[in-house]
Amino acid sequence: MGRFHNKKRNGFVKPMMKKQPTVDHVTGDKIPKSFVFSRGKLPASLRHLEMDLRKLMLPHTALKLKEKKRNNLRDFLNVAGPMGVTHFLILSKTDSAPYLRVARTPQGPTLTFKIHEYSLASDIAKSQVRPRCPPDLFKTPPLIVLSGFGTGEQQLKLTTIMFQNIFPAIDINTVKLSTCQRIVLLNYNKETRLVDFRHYSIRLQPVGVSRRIRKFVQNHQVPDLRNLQDVSDFVTKAGYGSESEADDEAAMVNLASDLGRVNRASNKSAVRLQEIGPRMTLQLVKVEEGLCAGGVIFSEYGNISKEERPENSGKEEKMEEEEVGEQESKEEDGDEVEDEEGMSED
Repeated sequence: MGRFHNKKRNGFVKPMMKKQPTVDHVTGDKIPKSFVFSRGKLPASLRHLEMDLRKLMLPHTALKLKEKKRNNLRDFLNVAGPMGVTHFLILSKTDSAPYLRVARTPQGPTLTFKIHEYSLASDIAKSQVRPRCPPDLFKTPPLIVLSGFGTGEQQLKLTTIMFQNIFPAIDINTVKLSTCQRIVLLNYNKETRLVDFRHYSIRLQPVGVSRRIRKFVQNHQVPDLRNLQDVSDFVTKAGYGSESEADDEAAMVNLASDLGRVNRASNKSAVRLQEIGPRMTLQLVKVEEGLCAGGVIFSEYGNISKEERPENSGKEEKMEEEEVGEQESKEEDGDEVEDEEGMSED
Protein backbone atom coordinates (compact mmCIF):
# COMPACT_ATOMS: atom_id res chain seq x y z
CA MET A 1 0.00 0.00 0.00
CA GLY A 2 1.34 3.36 -0.95
CA ARG A 3 2.34 5.83 1.68
CA PHE A 4 -0.08 8.66 2.40
CA HIS A 5 1.50 12.08 1.93
CA ASN A 6 0.01 15.15 3.51
CA LYS A 7 0.03 17.94 0.98
CA LYS A 8 1.44 21.13 2.37
CA ARG A 9 -1.16 23.81 2.11
CA ASN A 10 0.07 27.29 1.62
CA GLY A 11 -2.04 29.97 3.26
CA PHE A 12 -3.50 32.79 1.25
CA VAL A 13 -0.90 35.44 0.55
CA LYS A 14 -2.09 38.92 -0.33
CA PRO A 15 -0.38 40.02 -3.53
CA MET A 16 2.08 42.84 -3.14
CA MET A 17 1.16 46.01 -5.00
CA LYS A 18 3.83 47.32 -7.28
CA LYS A 19 5.13 50.54 -5.80
CA GLN A 20 5.08 53.54 -8.06
CA PRO A 21 8.46 55.22 -8.54
CA THR A 22 8.89 58.47 -6.63
CA VAL A 23 11.98 59.69 -8.50
CA ASP A 24 12.49 59.84 -12.25
CA HIS A 25 15.27 57.41 -13.14
CA VAL A 26 16.49 59.67 -15.97
CA THR A 27 16.23 63.24 -14.69
CA GLY A 28 16.58 62.37 -10.98
CA ASP A 29 13.77 64.78 -10.08
CA LYS A 30 10.93 63.93 -7.73
CA ILE A 31 7.84 62.83 -9.64
CA PRO A 32 4.91 65.14 -8.81
CA LYS A 33 1.69 63.47 -7.67
CA SER A 34 -1.73 64.98 -7.21
CA PHE A 35 -5.09 64.70 -5.47
CA VAL A 36 -8.21 65.89 -7.30
CA PHE A 37 -11.15 66.40 -4.96
CA SER A 38 -14.01 68.79 -4.22
CA ARG A 39 -15.10 71.05 -1.40
CA GLY A 40 -18.78 71.38 -0.73
CA LYS A 41 -21.68 70.01 -2.73
CA LEU A 42 -21.24 69.79 -6.50
CA PRO A 43 -23.84 69.21 -9.23
CA ALA A 44 -23.59 66.07 -11.35
CA SER A 45 -21.84 67.83 -14.25
CA LEU A 46 -19.04 69.08 -11.99
CA ARG A 47 -18.70 65.61 -10.50
CA HIS A 48 -18.06 64.32 -14.01
CA LEU A 49 -15.54 67.13 -14.52
CA GLU A 50 -13.78 66.02 -11.34
CA MET A 51 -13.42 62.48 -12.72
CA ASP A 52 -12.21 63.86 -16.06
CA LEU A 53 -9.51 65.86 -14.27
CA ARG A 54 -8.43 62.77 -12.33
CA LYS A 55 -8.14 60.86 -15.57
CA LEU A 56 -6.16 63.72 -17.11
CA MET A 57 -3.67 63.65 -14.22
CA LEU A 58 -3.01 59.91 -14.59
CA PRO A 59 -0.91 57.93 -13.86
CA HIS A 60 0.41 59.90 -10.85
CA THR A 61 -2.89 60.57 -9.13
CA ALA A 62 -5.51 58.73 -7.07
CA LEU A 63 -8.19 57.84 -9.61
CA LYS A 64 -10.52 56.29 -7.00
CA LEU A 65 -9.94 58.72 -4.16
CA LYS A 66 -12.84 58.45 -1.70
CA GLU A 67 -14.16 61.62 -0.14
CA LYS A 68 -16.46 62.02 2.83
CA LYS A 69 -18.54 65.00 3.84
CA ARG A 70 -16.63 65.30 7.11
CA ASN A 71 -13.23 65.41 5.40
CA ASN A 72 -11.61 68.83 5.40
CA LEU A 73 -8.43 70.18 3.92
CA ARG A 74 -6.29 68.99 6.83
CA ASP A 75 -7.39 65.38 6.26
CA PHE A 76 -6.16 65.47 2.69
CA LEU A 77 -2.95 67.17 3.77
CA ASN A 78 -2.22 64.50 6.38
CA VAL A 79 -2.56 61.75 3.77
CA ALA A 80 -0.65 63.68 1.10
CA GLY A 81 2.64 63.71 3.03
CA PRO A 82 3.24 59.94 3.32
CA MET A 83 2.06 59.36 -0.26
CA GLY A 84 4.31 62.00 -1.77
CA VAL A 85 1.44 64.10 -3.12
CA THR A 86 2.74 67.49 -4.22
CA HIS A 87 -0.35 69.21 -5.65
CA PHE A 88 -4.06 69.59 -4.96
CA LEU A 89 -6.71 70.32 -7.58
CA ILE A 90 -9.84 71.43 -5.74
CA LEU A 91 -13.24 71.99 -7.34
CA SER A 92 -15.92 74.07 -5.61
CA LYS A 93 -19.20 75.74 -6.51
CA THR A 94 -20.72 79.00 -5.32
CA ASP A 95 -23.98 80.67 -6.26
CA SER A 96 -22.25 82.66 -8.99
CA ALA A 97 -19.84 80.20 -10.64
CA PRO A 98 -17.66 77.08 -10.18
CA TYR A 99 -14.03 77.46 -9.17
CA LEU A 100 -10.83 75.45 -9.54
CA ARG A 101 -7.99 75.87 -7.05
CA VAL A 102 -4.53 74.55 -7.85
CA ALA A 103 -2.32 74.38 -4.76
CA ARG A 104 1.13 73.07 -3.95
CA THR A 105 1.49 71.11 -0.75
CA PRO A 106 2.20 71.56 2.06
CA GLN A 107 2.68 75.35 2.22
CA GLY A 108 1.30 76.74 -1.04
CA PRO A 109 1.00 78.87 -3.08
CA THR A 110 -2.61 78.50 -4.24
CA LEU A 111 -4.06 79.69 -7.55
CA THR A 112 -7.82 80.20 -7.73
CA PHE A 113 -9.47 80.07 -11.17
CA LYS A 114 -13.04 80.95 -12.00
CA ILE A 115 -14.47 78.45 -14.51
CA HIS A 116 -16.41 80.45 -17.10
CA GLU A 117 -17.14 77.51 -19.43
CA TYR A 118 -16.35 73.81 -19.50
CA SER A 119 -17.05 70.73 -21.60
CA LEU A 120 -16.77 67.15 -20.39
CA ALA A 121 -14.72 64.52 -22.17
CA SER A 122 -17.89 62.62 -23.02
CA ASP A 123 -19.40 65.70 -24.70
CA ILE A 124 -16.29 66.19 -26.83
CA ALA A 125 -16.28 62.52 -27.85
CA LYS A 126 -19.93 62.74 -28.92
CA SER A 127 -19.17 65.73 -31.14
CA GLN A 128 -16.44 63.85 -33.06
CA VAL A 129 -17.00 61.49 -35.98
CA ARG A 130 -14.13 59.22 -34.94
CA PRO A 131 -13.36 59.68 -31.22
CA ARG A 132 -9.98 58.27 -30.27
CA CYS A 133 -9.08 56.79 -26.88
CA PRO A 134 -6.54 53.92 -27.02
CA PRO A 135 -6.30 51.74 -23.88
CA ASP A 136 -2.70 52.77 -23.17
CA LEU A 137 -3.34 56.50 -23.61
CA PHE A 138 -3.27 57.27 -19.87
CA LYS A 139 -0.36 55.04 -18.86
CA THR A 140 2.08 57.93 -19.23
CA PRO A 141 1.74 61.57 -18.04
CA PRO A 142 0.91 64.29 -20.57
CA LEU A 143 3.21 66.95 -21.92
CA ILE A 144 2.50 70.55 -20.93
CA VAL A 145 2.58 73.53 -23.31
CA LEU A 146 2.03 77.12 -22.12
CA SER A 147 1.34 79.94 -24.55
CA GLY A 148 0.93 83.67 -23.97
CA PHE A 149 2.12 83.71 -20.35
CA GLY A 150 5.33 85.65 -21.03
CA THR A 151 3.93 89.10 -20.25
CA GLY A 152 6.14 89.67 -17.21
CA GLU A 153 3.26 89.90 -14.72
CA GLN A 154 3.98 88.22 -11.39
CA GLN A 155 0.76 86.20 -11.24
CA LEU A 156 1.38 84.78 -14.72
CA LYS A 157 4.91 83.79 -13.76
CA LEU A 158 3.53 81.90 -10.76
CA THR A 159 0.94 80.24 -12.99
CA THR A 160 3.68 79.14 -15.38
CA ILE A 161 5.81 77.68 -12.59
CA MET A 162 2.82 75.93 -11.01
CA PHE A 163 1.68 74.14 -14.16
CA GLN A 164 5.23 73.30 -15.23
CA ASN A 165 5.81 71.52 -11.92
CA ILE A 166 2.45 69.75 -11.76
CA PHE A 167 3.56 67.26 -14.43
CA PRO A 168 6.85 65.30 -14.54
CA ALA A 169 9.73 66.97 -16.34
CA ILE A 170 11.16 65.31 -19.45
CA ASP A 171 14.62 65.13 -20.94
CA ILE A 172 14.38 65.69 -24.69
CA ASN A 173 17.60 63.75 -25.25
CA THR A 174 16.42 60.55 -23.55
CA VAL A 175 12.61 60.66 -23.70
CA LYS A 176 10.95 57.78 -25.53
CA LEU A 177 8.58 58.76 -28.31
CA SER A 178 6.15 56.04 -27.26
CA THR A 179 5.55 57.86 -23.94
CA CYS A 180 4.43 61.09 -25.67
CA GLN A 181 0.76 60.19 -25.96
CA ARG A 182 -1.02 63.28 -24.65
CA ILE A 183 -0.57 67.03 -24.39
CA VAL A 184 -2.15 69.69 -22.16
CA LEU A 185 -2.31 73.16 -23.71
CA LEU A 186 -2.88 76.38 -21.75
CA ASN A 187 -3.26 79.52 -23.83
CA TYR A 188 -3.53 82.95 -22.16
CA ASN A 189 -5.44 85.70 -23.97
CA LYS A 190 -4.09 89.12 -23.00
CA GLU A 191 -7.22 90.97 -24.12
CA THR A 192 -9.83 88.85 -22.35
CA ARG A 193 -7.46 87.74 -19.53
CA LEU A 194 -8.83 84.22 -19.90
CA VAL A 195 -6.97 80.90 -20.06
CA ASP A 196 -8.05 78.27 -22.58
CA PHE A 197 -7.44 74.80 -21.12
CA ARG A 198 -7.29 71.98 -23.70
CA HIS A 199 -6.35 68.29 -23.57
CA TYR A 200 -5.28 66.46 -26.75
CA SER A 201 -4.08 63.03 -27.75
CA ILE A 202 -1.02 62.81 -30.02
CA ARG A 203 -0.84 60.48 -32.98
CA LEU A 204 1.60 60.19 -35.84
CA GLN A 205 0.75 59.36 -39.44
CA PRO A 206 3.25 58.56 -42.17
CA VAL A 207 3.23 61.11 -44.98
CA GLY A 208 2.18 59.82 -48.40
CA VAL A 209 0.63 56.56 -47.18
CA SER A 210 -3.04 55.97 -47.90
CA ARG A 211 -5.48 55.30 -45.11
CA ARG A 212 -6.20 51.81 -46.42
CA ILE A 213 -2.55 50.78 -46.34
CA ARG A 214 -2.08 52.32 -42.93
CA LYS A 215 -5.03 50.42 -41.47
CA PHE A 216 -3.88 47.22 -43.12
CA VAL A 217 -0.43 47.44 -41.51
CA GLN A 218 -1.70 48.52 -38.07
CA ASN A 219 -4.67 46.16 -37.66
CA HIS A 220 -3.07 42.96 -39.03
CA GLN A 221 -6.34 42.07 -40.78
CA VAL A 222 -6.84 40.62 -44.23
CA PRO A 223 -8.60 43.26 -46.37
CA ASP A 224 -11.85 42.61 -48.20
CA LEU A 225 -10.99 42.34 -51.92
CA ARG A 226 -14.25 40.83 -53.19
CA ASN A 227 -15.38 43.93 -55.07
CA LEU A 228 -11.99 44.68 -56.63
CA GLN A 229 -10.68 43.49 -59.97
CA ASP A 230 -7.04 43.50 -58.95
CA VAL A 231 -5.00 43.94 -55.81
CA SER A 232 -3.56 47.14 -57.31
CA ASP A 233 -7.01 48.70 -57.02
CA PHE A 234 -6.76 48.34 -53.27
CA VAL A 235 -3.48 50.30 -53.25
CA THR A 236 -4.30 52.99 -55.82
CA LYS A 237 -7.95 53.63 -54.92
CA ALA A 238 -8.61 56.98 -53.24
CA GLY A 239 -8.10 56.73 -49.52
CA TYR A 240 -5.64 59.40 -48.51
CA GLY A 241 -7.98 60.98 -45.99
CA SER A 242 -10.20 64.04 -46.08
CA GLU A 243 -9.18 67.57 -46.91
CA SER A 244 -8.97 68.39 -43.21
CA GLU A 245 -6.12 65.87 -42.92
CA ALA A 246 -4.08 67.37 -45.74
CA ASP A 247 -0.34 67.22 -45.10
CA ASP A 248 1.09 70.45 -43.68
CA GLU A 249 4.83 71.11 -43.79
CA ALA A 250 4.71 72.72 -40.33
CA ALA A 251 3.24 69.56 -38.84
CA MET A 252 5.77 67.16 -40.39
CA VAL A 253 8.65 65.77 -38.36
CA ASN A 254 11.54 63.37 -38.83
CA LEU A 255 11.50 60.79 -36.06
CA ALA A 256 14.70 59.96 -34.19
CA SER A 257 13.72 56.28 -34.11
CA ASP A 258 11.07 53.95 -35.48
CA LEU A 259 7.69 54.14 -33.77
CA GLY A 260 5.40 51.20 -34.40
CA ARG A 261 5.03 49.37 -37.68
CA VAL A 262 4.09 52.39 -39.80
CA ASN A 263 6.08 55.42 -38.62
CA ARG A 264 9.69 54.97 -39.62
CA ALA A 265 12.66 57.22 -38.93
CA SER A 266 13.58 57.15 -42.62
CA ASN A 267 10.27 58.75 -43.65
CA LYS A 268 8.45 61.89 -42.59
CA SER A 269 5.50 61.66 -40.23
CA ALA A 270 2.69 64.12 -39.67
CA VAL A 271 1.70 65.05 -36.12
CA ARG A 272 -2.05 64.99 -35.48
CA LEU A 273 -3.75 66.32 -32.35
CA GLN A 274 -7.23 65.16 -31.41
CA GLU A 275 -9.05 66.72 -28.49
CA ILE A 276 -10.12 64.28 -25.79
CA GLY A 277 -11.21 66.71 -23.08
CA PRO A 278 -12.00 68.08 -20.67
CA ARG A 279 -12.12 71.63 -22.03
CA MET A 280 -12.24 74.69 -19.78
CA THR A 281 -12.14 78.46 -20.00
CA LEU A 282 -10.51 79.78 -16.82
CA GLN A 283 -9.90 83.17 -15.26
CA LEU A 284 -7.23 83.67 -12.62
CA VAL A 285 -8.94 85.59 -9.84
CA LYS A 286 -6.65 85.12 -6.83
CA VAL A 287 -3.17 83.97 -5.81
CA GLU A 288 -2.49 83.17 -2.15
CA GLU A 289 0.83 82.57 -0.43
CA GLY A 290 -0.25 79.55 1.61
CA LEU A 291 -2.38 76.49 1.08
CA CYS A 292 -5.84 78.01 0.48
CA ALA A 293 -4.92 80.68 3.03
CA GLY A 294 -2.33 83.34 3.78
CA GLY A 295 -1.52 86.67 2.20
CA VAL A 296 -3.06 87.56 -1.14
CA ILE A 297 -0.35 88.05 -3.76
CA PHE A 298 -2.78 88.87 -6.56
CA SER A 299 -6.50 89.54 -6.78
CA GLU A 300 -8.43 90.20 -9.98
CA TYR A 301 -10.71 92.52 -8.00
CA GLY A 302 -7.89 94.64 -6.63
CA ASN A 303 -4.70 93.97 -4.66
CA ILE A 304 -6.07 94.66 -1.19
CA SER A 305 -5.03 93.25 2.15
CA LYS A 306 -7.03 90.74 4.14
CA GLU A 307 -8.15 93.42 6.63
CA GLU A 308 -9.36 95.75 3.87
CA ARG A 309 -11.25 93.04 1.99
CA PRO A 310 -15.06 93.13 2.16
CA GLU A 311 -16.71 90.34 4.13
CA ASN A 312 -18.49 88.78 1.15
CA SER A 313 -15.29 88.48 -0.92
CA GLY A 314 -13.67 86.07 1.57
CA LYS A 315 -16.58 83.66 1.87
CA GLU A 316 -14.63 80.58 0.75
CA GLU A 317 -11.66 81.40 2.98
CA LYS A 318 -13.99 81.80 5.96
CA MET A 319 -15.50 78.39 5.25
CA GLU A 320 -12.03 76.81 5.26
CA GLU A 321 -11.18 78.45 8.60
CA GLU A 322 -14.43 77.15 10.10
CA GLU A 323 -13.65 73.63 8.85
CA VAL A 324 -10.20 73.71 10.45
CA GLY A 325 -11.76 74.82 13.73
CA GLU A 326 -14.30 72.01 13.59
CA GLN A 327 -11.55 69.50 12.91
CA GLU A 328 -9.61 70.60 16.00
CA SER A 329 -12.70 70.20 18.19
CA LYS A 330 -13.46 66.65 16.95
CA GLU A 331 -9.94 65.45 16.18
CA GLU A 332 -10.41 62.22 18.08
CA ASP A 333 -13.27 60.98 15.84
CA GLY A 334 -12.36 62.58 12.51
CA ASP A 335 -12.61 60.51 9.33
CA GLU A 336 -9.63 59.72 7.16
CA VAL A 337 -9.33 60.03 3.42
CA GLU A 338 -9.39 56.66 1.67
CA ASP A 339 -7.42 55.91 -1.46
CA GLU A 340 -8.36 52.80 -3.43
CA GLU A 341 -5.86 53.38 -6.21
CA GLY A 342 -2.90 52.22 -4.13
CA MET A 343 -0.54 55.17 -4.37
CA SER A 344 2.58 53.94 -2.58
CA GLU A 345 4.23 55.66 0.30
CA ASP A 346 7.71 57.11 -0.01
